[in-house]
Amino acid sequence: MTYFAATSELLNHIRSRQHFLITSHARPDGDAIGSLLATAMLLDQLGKTCDLVVADPVPAIYLNMPQVDRIRVTTSVEGHYDAVILLECDSVERSHIRGTDEIFLINIDHHSSGREFADFNWIDPHACAVAAMIYHLALAAGATITPEMATCLYAAVLTDTGSFTFAGTNADTFALARDLVLAGANAAWIAREVYFTNPAPRIRILGAALSKLHIEDKLAWAWITLEDMLESSAQEEDCEGVVNYLISIAGVDCAVFLRELPQTTANGGPQFRLSIRSKGQANVARVAEHFGGGGHLTASGCTVDGDLETVIDLVVKRLQAELC
Repeated sequence: MTYFAATSELLNHIRSRQHFLITSHARPDGDAIGSLLATAMLLDQLGKTCDLVVADPVPAIYLNMPQVDRIRVTTSVEGHYDAVILLECDSVERSHIRGTDEIFLINIDHHSSGREFADFNWIDPHACAVAAMIYHLALAAGATITPEMATCLYAAVLTDTGSFTFAGTNADTFALARDLVLAGANAAWIAREVYFTNPAPRIRILGAALSKLHIEDKLAWAWITLEDMLESSAQEEDCEGVVNYLISIAGVDCAVFLRELPQTTANGGPQFRLSIRSKGQANVARVAEHFGGGGHLTASGCTVDGDLETVIDLVVKRLQAELC
């Protein structure tokens, strides 16, 4: 579907409805938060009403984003809505928000593992971030890209491209960044908020993870346990970005960071959340999908049941096979 066709059809759906619920995936990242806020600002300009919800709290580094106080944390739909807009979700379940099934669903995603599960689906794996798609939607709607909207979109693009380092970053990405800065995004302020406001526990948990670093040929991995989290006084969001240190190692083409989850499986066994990265040789989306997750060719994630030794063995073997 071309951008013209996608945005035209989507705007028809939006204009024919009034009250929207906007959400994204659980454990929201920069693209989720920035795109949520920018979408809400777009709907405001279109004369619509909307509520913004996520299943998990907004990470601390995004708490100074414009209008972030509009986002509520909940796991269920409350009230009547004409449509639900899901951003960056490959299924309704990915949002961890219950009660959306009976409402008209609009799915906007840019992951290569994106699925057409909604009433309207716009999936563009070539977009550097969902924020890029929201930007083009706003242009198609004739909306004004305000400084606040530009700030949210720029933060989303900055983080979802790994500071413009991930595969897929191209001339269009930088053109978008330029347009957003011209529209009022303060690039230096956004970078400081995202990268230089880390709480101390985030640095402690990074140290705990790096102390367990393993490298074998072109593959690197590290992990943290619930005990590490407790000792570091760390929150879930403090683990974001740890995998980027692993993939930054010279000679490493693929990396995985494993975090033990507080919840257990149905039989009481442990679970681990995996963040997987590649420099391009390995398709980590394929690996993540094998374990029930998904994402991009070079950046994906999944949750795997089992004790630490078993999970590491399973994932390392799968990634080594992908690297061959």
